[in-house]
Amino acid sequence: MHELSLCQDVMDQVTELARKHGARSVSRVKIQIGQLAGVEPLLLESAFTIARAGTVAEQAEMITEVVAPLVVCNACGSESEVTPSSLVCLACGNNDTRLIRGDELILARVELEVDED
Repeated sequence: MHELSLCQDVMDQVTELARKHGARSVSRVKIQIGQLAGVEPLLLESAFTIARAGTVAEQAEMITEVVAPLVVCNACGSESEVTPSSLVCLACGNNDTRLIRGDELILARVELEVDED
């Protein structure tokens, strides 16, 4: 399951952010998943439970946000939020489009618990 290796990479980033900011723990992690990223959100959440064990984010909640594909039409220049099965421009119907969003996995937000000095 590649979701586990993705979560381990995310945990490396989260751990580094926590260290950099002197956090005692991480309370919440938000991940944006493009519908075309090839990542199953439920499997990612399960993998997160495994990957966070023994880390500064051991008690952290994971929030996933699924992001619809966005294309720009090479014919008319319009941007359209489309379905994963149809990357056709909604403005002119042309299928000569370029994907500009929807295949990514982004660590969008990390909420840290820090001691106030």
